[in-house]
Amino acid sequence: MTPNGLIQIALFCLVVLVLTRPLGGYMTRVFAGERTFLSPVLAPVEKLVYRLGGVDASREQHWLTYTLAMLLFHVGGFLLLYALMRVQDLLPFNPQGMAAVAPDLAFNTAISFITNTNWQNYGGESTMGYLVQMLGLTHQNFLSAATGIVLGMALIRGFSRASAQTVGNFWVDITRCTLYVLLPICVVFTLVLVWQGIPQTLGPYVDAETLEGGRQTLALGPVASQVAIKMLGTNGGGFFNANAAHPFENPTALSNFLQMVSIFALGAALTNVFGRMVGNEKQGWAILAAMGVLFLAGVAVTYWAEAAGTPALNALGLSGGNMEGKELRFGIVASALFAVVTTAASCGAVNAMHDSFTALGGMIPLINMELGEIIVGGVGAGLYGMLLFVVITMFVAGLMVGRTPEYVGKKIEAKEVKMAMLAILILPLMMLGWTAVATVLPSAVASIANPGPHGFSEILYAFTSATANNGSAFGGLTGNTFFYNLTLASSMFVGRFLMIVPAMALAGALAAKKTVPASAGTFPTTGGLFVGLLVGVILIVGGLTFFPALSLGPIVEHLAAAAGQSFGAGG
Repeated sequence: MTPNGLIQIALFCLVVLVLTRPLGGYMTRVFAGERTFLSPVLAPVEKLVYRLGGVDASREQHWLTYTLAMLLFHVGGFLLLYALMRVQDLLPFNPQGMAAVAPDLAFNTAISFITNTNWQNYGGESTMGYLVQMLGLTHQNFLSAATGIVLGMALIRGFSRASAQTVGNFWVDITRCTLYVLLPICVVFTLVLVWQGIPQTLGPYVDAETLEGGRQTLALGPVASQVAIKMLGTNGGGFFNANAAHPFENPTALSNFLQMVSIFALGAALTNVFGRMVGNEKQGWAILAAMGVLFLAGVAVTYWAEAAGTPALNALGLSGGNMEGKELRFGIVASALFAVVTTAASCGAVNAMHDSFTALGGMIPLINMELGEIIVGGVGAGLYGMLLFVVITMFVAGLMVGRTPEYVGKKIEAKEVKMAMLAILILPLMMLGWTAVATVLPSAVASIANPGPHGFSEILYAFTSATANNGSAFGGLTGNTFFYNLTLASSMFVGRFLMIVPAMALAGALAAKKTVPASAGTFPTTGGLFVGLLVGVILIVGGLTFFPALSLGPIVEHLAAAAGQSFGAGG
């Protein structure tokens, strides 16, 4: 660990903090239907969308209606994306003549992109044509990200409203989110990425002659526009197989820094939106502080582990840290920071191969996902995931003092606690269940590239990533098989939608409650005591449900490596 590395981490945190409040204020105005500086241009477009869709913008929805609208919306998105991939060979804008995608892979990919997971059992430059990349994948990157944000807004309204039967209008929310938030930022961000050297073209791949006189095919395409939304929307799906490690997706140190900032920008801003809407910005800052504590702890461990190198290399006198699987243009600190950022959010984009991280360095991304990616998290999804833990924290605080807990003026009672626990416990059900099956099924075990503890880590990372809707991977696992295509798809679906339903039920229950004024016995939720208790509850709940089983692989790898044994990359 060097001063230069610490400065890079500090600069990243500073930029995210500086952006949090202005972005939060802008998003609050957008979802409240207030006028913004973009309204003169976008308001007529917004009204046209409502007219064409038959949407009454003044009519709000009950939480159940809101949820059903969201689910039906994604059924349509799934069918469109699946159909595009299945008939890809017949579509235009396919200069390389990509064949139709196989049924099981198309099913997995369609589920992956509508759930904001972007797990990829394929190489983008060798599988998807330009039209599928744009109309299919990039299109879903916008809509799945917008869905996460508006569901977070619905839960915020549950906390901020009193004696209400509605939580907003899904069609209005997703239209405003896409028009006023995601599209404008992505247009500017795309131009910046093109300036940095990322391609944006519909031309065919280019053949180039190497210095040795050989021929190399350079994959091109409309890359910058997809990279912009994949980062801002915490989607993570790469245009190329190497994702953000590819020089055409992430060519410079500046593009790398901007992409990391964009992953956290909206998720951090939503904590400020929460504070504004409940009438006390300090509430949002307290939640962001809890996220920050967990994030910085993860960065410190990962950076230290990667900078310390592996026992095998150190024994040979080869110091300088673990550079296996990392790009020289980024180095250890930017690779370690990116790994923690992308798994603290639900992004899943990678600028280094997590499979080649040290055992402890690779364990932190795994733990981030096990916690449900609430450390900033996916846009919207991270906030409503954190608010579920806030409900549990207030319940624990109430038990300690023997009174009904309250949070931002709402009493937390049995129904709210049950809904929060149901949403949280859905995640280990899929992670643990499918990991157990895959470790004993011969066809699943055959996909492992490395035997021993690291092979177990590859399996558990896959199902943890899928269920947490992250999409990153320990790349040694061959996932494009019938078993993994179907089981990973089921994990992604459950991790996204079966968590959303109880979270929305919680939003509806809270919105219907009356606001209770604070009293002398009300537990303060804007100070260090609350932040510490929230962090503690997160770690305890995570420890009881995930860590004993899901962190077993990395821990065993670390101990084995320290004893001089090797179990493949990451050992």
